[in-house]
Amino acid sequence: MLQDLRAEREQIEEAILSLERLARGRGKRRGRPPSWLSEMRKVTKPAGKGKEKATGA
Repeated sequence: MLQDLRAEREQIEEAILSLERLARGRGKRRGRPPSWLSEMRKVTKPAGKGKEKATGA
Protein backbone atom coordinates (compact mmCIF):
# COMPACT_ATOMS: atom_id res chain seq x y z
CA MET A 1 0.00 0.00 0.00
CA LEU A 2 2.81 2.43 0.85
CA GLN A 3 4.52 1.66 -2.43
CA ASP A 4 1.33 2.50 -4.32
CA LEU A 5 0.97 5.79 -2.47
CA ARG A 6 4.59 6.73 -3.17
CA ALA A 7 4.13 5.97 -6.87
CA GLU A 8 0.97 8.10 -6.94
CA ARG A 9 2.77 10.96 -5.17
CA GLU A 10 5.55 10.83 -7.75
CA GLN A 11 3.01 11.01 -10.59
CA ILE A 12 1.31 13.99 -8.95
CA GLU A 13 4.64 15.79 -8.51
CA GLU A 14 5.49 15.21 -12.18
CA ALA A 15 2.09 16.55 -13.22
CA ILE A 16 2.59 19.66 -11.08
CA LEU A 17 6.02 20.29 -12.62
CA SER A 18 4.59 19.90 -16.12
CA LEU A 19 1.82 22.39 -15.41
CA GLU A 20 4.26 24.88 -13.90
CA ARG A 21 6.48 24.63 -16.99
CA LEU A 22 3.47 25.20 -19.25
CA ALA A 23 2.43 28.26 -17.25
CA ARG A 24 5.94 29.72 -17.40
CA GLY A 25 6.80 28.84 -20.99
CA ARG A 26 4.05 30.72 -22.76
CA GLY A 27 5.76 34.08 -22.47
CA LYS A 28 4.03 37.39 -21.94
CA ARG A 29 0.32 37.31 -22.57
CA ARG A 30 -2.11 40.15 -22.92
CA GLY A 31 -4.88 40.61 -20.43
CA ARG A 32 -5.52 39.47 -16.92
CA PRO A 33 -3.92 36.18 -15.77
CA PRO A 34 -6.18 33.35 -14.61
CA SER A 35 -6.95 33.41 -10.90
CA TRP A 36 -5.19 30.09 -10.26
CA LEU A 37 -1.98 31.45 -11.78
CA SER A 38 -2.02 34.65 -9.75
CA GLU A 39 -2.69 32.62 -6.58
CA MET A 40 0.26 30.35 -7.41
CA ARG A 41 2.52 33.37 -7.86
CA LYS A 42 1.47 34.81 -4.49
CA VAL A 43 2.45 31.57 -2.75
CA THR A 44 5.81 31.14 -4.52
CA LYS A 45 6.87 34.81 -4.42
CA PRO A 46 9.65 35.39 -1.86
CA ALA A 47 8.98 38.03 0.76
CA GLY A 48 10.97 41.25 0.77
CA LYS A 49 11.41 41.46 -2.98
CA GLY A 50 9.96 44.18 -5.13
CA LYS A 51 10.10 47.91 -5.55
CA GLU A 52 10.34 49.84 -2.33
CA LYS A 53 10.84 53.56 -2.08
CA ALA A 54 13.83 54.61 -0.02
CA THR A 55 13.10 57.46 2.35
CA GLY A 56 15.95 59.79 3.11
CA ALA A 57 16.28 61.72 6.34
